[in-house]
Amino acid sequence: MDRYYRERFEAQQSLIREIAPLLEVNEIIEKVREELRKQVPNAMEVCILLLDPEAEKYTSPLQCALYERPVDCQSCKRDRPAVKKAIENKKAVVVSQSEPVRRVDNSLVAVGPEYAMPVFVEGRVLAAVSVVIQPLTRYTRRDFFLIRDFADVLGTIILNAKRQWEMTQEKIRISRMLTNLSPFVPESVRQMVHKNPDLLNREKERKDISVLFLDLEGYTRLSISRPEVEVNRIIEKMFSSFVDPIHRSHGDINETAGDALMIIFKNHDARTNAINSVKAAFEIAERNRSINKSLATEMGSMMDSIDVNIGINSGTALVGMTRFKGSLDTRMTFTASGSVTNIASRLSDYAKGGDILIGEETQRMIQGLWPVYSLDPVTLKGMKDPLPIFSLLRAPGK
Repeated sequence: MDRYYRERFEAQQSLIREIAPLLEVNEIIEKVREELRKQVPNAMEVCILLLDPEAEKYTSPLQCALYERPVDCQSCKRDRPAVKKAIENKKAVVVSQSEPVRRVDNSLVAVGPEYAMPVFVEGRVLAAVSVVIQPLTRYTRRDFFLIRDFADVLGTIILNAKRQWEMTQEKIRISRMLTNLSPFVPESVRQMVHKNPDLLNREKERKDISVLFLDLEGYTRLSISRPEVEVNRIIEKMFSSFVDPIHRSHGDINETAGDALMIIFKNHDARTNAINSVKAAFEIAERNRSINKSLATEMGSMMDSIDVNIGINSGTALVGMTRFKGSLDTRMTFTASGSVTNIASRLSDYAKGGDILIGEETQRMIQGLWPVYSLDPVTLKGMKDPLPIFSLLRAPGK
């Protein structure tokens, strides 16, 4: 066997050079066949039969060269004894006296010995290689080694082609679903589903998260005093400046509603999520101050500042895809349900003048990292009992 290593290596290198520039799986399989024809000197024909029931979806049968006009290898070779035995026994088979190939016009093509090798893909026989050589000739040990090598390469090619086709089909399915729902699905959700299609069917799960709500104070006043096009430009500029800080802190923008954003921090442990949410909040506040300065320069003293009020809360919530079905449409979003989210939303409503308010659990997890100012407990909208709240920017009475 050692004496054939160099020849086998050179044959594989030649094959790699041939198939490397190709993208279409049919072209690649055809090149494998052509290269094997060259490597087996007495070969009359090399057929590659794809036995996978789904093969026709990601490739096409090759044409047998033993016919005067195109006939695919599937119909030509599949019922030949060597191929049938190889598939049935799941091992290579050599037939020393092979039957002639009968053409469509009933003329016969004499062939010599036939060698059939099953191609295994993840433990299943999904293809077979059939090599027919000239009458009165014999296979060499070198031929057997090369055919086996090429069958192994072919298995990898078929596996990759099948997986690529399956991935494409899944992307098409998801794309169609999201296209139908596109008016009702936030862009962030579409991106999340494209990255992880399992989200569409996965049940909601309980996770330790932090939720950040922000809304713009002064939006209504701005809408009344400025043209709609100008208001939209200002809001878009502000929200666009917040995107990078949010992503840097591993937050997912979940909801946008006019002058408000909801961001979920869910990818790490509870404490890290809380820290990330506070980091994002400080950077958003800084970006907001910078934009207000540029707007004041651009529009003069007539431009009132637009403050961003932020509420953050941490805890355990049900996280996952949610569908809201109505009589006319279905809206889909990725959200976190429960009191954690509700309290974060109420904190942003309660905040004034660009403040950052946080709940008790968030305060506990970031303790010692930033100054935190305890405020008087408040009864937030929709809540029955007063809750302790904390500010990251202002001491009581300031």
